[in-house]
Amino acid sequence: MQSLLLIRYGEIALKGKNRPFFEKKLLKNIKEALRGLEPFNVIFQRGRYFVKISPQDNYAAIQKLQKVFGIVSISPVLAVPLEMEAICRQALLLLQEQYGRPGLTFKVATRRANKRFPHTSPEVNRIVGEILLNSGLETKVDVHNPDIVINIEIREKEAYLFCRSLPGSGGLPVGVTGRGLLLLSGGIDSPVAGWMALKRGVKIEVLHFHSPPYTGEGAINKVLELCRVLTAYGGKINLHLAPFGEIQQQIRRHCPEPLLITLMRRAMFRLAERLAQQRELGVIYTGESLGQVASQTLENLTVINSVVTMPVLRPLIGFDKEEITARAREIGTYAVSIRPFEDCCTLFVPPHPVTRPDSAILEAAEEKIPLDELVNRSLDNLETRIIANTPGGEP
Repeated sequence: MQSLLLIRYGEIALKGKNRPFFEKKLLKNIKEALRGLEPFNVIFQRGRYFVKISPQDNYAAIQKLQKVFGIVSISPVLAVPLEMEAICRQALLLLQEQYGRPGLTFKVATRRANKRFPHTSPEVNRIVGEILLNSGLETKVDVHNPDIVINIEIREKEAYLFCRSLPGSGGLPVGVTGRGLLLLSGGIDSPVAGWMALKRGVKIEVLHFHSPPYTGEGAINKVLELCRVLTAYGGKINLHLAPFGEIQQQIRRHCPEPLLITLMRRAMFRLAERLAQQRELGVIYTGESLGQVASQTLENLTVINSVVTMPVLRPLIGFDKEEITARAREIGTYAVSIRPFEDCCTLFVPPHPVTRPDSAILEAAEEKIPLDELVNRSLDNLETRIIANTPGGEP
């Protein structure tokens, strides 16, 4: 015997003639999320997905599906034949399972997708409601604020009954809106930006800058773990590790100290754009939030952006730190992000970084170092790892 889960989507219903494309992608992502819980079967029926799975894997399946973008809710359901007697009998069993005290209130809510079924939705509600009221249980009907809702879906071949709906992550299926490159540090912000990119259907690859010997394996392991958390929402991730220490040393040695952070960010963006072009990724994502640190003033963001032509998206631009931290806790990245391993962004921070930089002064400083050569050398020594949503992180 298998358990049955009913999955609903939301925003996809608004996609008109393009809806089948979104539905097929969500079907693929559902199957990918359930890998490791075989045997299972996923069936699509007119705006609904049904997952048949072993009862012992029911809880694990729900947990995985709640992280699949595009899903708005999940319900464990019971299937019965398209007969009023069977529907009433199962509705009574559901009410008996949930019954906990005299005076319990309930409501019957029917959705009749199969218009050939001989009873309308209001008629089903009335017939089932009468059976429940006359069952001997001390219950009342409350259509506005009931303790229990007995939901009935009348579909093509069966009726489905349930009284629980568990929330999904919403958004769009990952992969339907393109591919982007996330600049991932070891901090709190950038993993949240990556999660928000995934929620809008963008398949991400990740770029992390590391600076041996100043940053060690602990910092890289932290980034690996952050990627692993994100794979639960978006599937496998290509993580690119770019050596950045030589660039930082050259900037520190030859450029004015207040400009260090801005110049390093400009170098990062140059490198990121070249990698994104090589990988055919259409956009760069960052975790920057306006005014949070010195490099995130409007003036600094403008001069940093000016070195690339590719679009740069900043999903957190209007968030404050408390909002970002709350989201990081919610999605499971916060505990990893606060581990005490430094990333290259925290190295060589000047005591008084410039907040209103002059483009001409920055360009003059960059002329003192072989920036193109340094960026090319970092790309030549890039290391790529494939991170998967498994305990060991292996694909």
